[in-house]
Amino acid sequence: MKKIALALSLVLAFGASAALAADGKALYAKCAGCHGADGSKTAQSKALKGQKAEALAKSLAGYKAKTYGGAKKGLMEGQMAGASDADIKALAEYISKL
Repeated sequence: MKKIALALSLVLAFGASAALAADGKALYAKCAGCHGADGSKTAQSKALKGQKAEALAKSLAGYKAKTYGGAKKGLMEGQMAGASDADIKALAEYISKL
């Protein structure tokens, strides 16, 4: 019985941590209006499509910290204000694969 309880605990713990993982695709949904569904829209900024995850994460973290960006950085600072490190990583990974 103890083995079953332990196994069930591990499964539940793993499932809970997986459920808490940031979903880059879902996070990108609010970005698509300005950046395009595939990251190629350039009206607001240079295209996101084709950028590496590391560079994207650095930029997003900079917006969050208010240490990065050009003339329209206020909008991005607001968008990234509530983002966690996990959100930034997931979003950068997702965008890099567009």
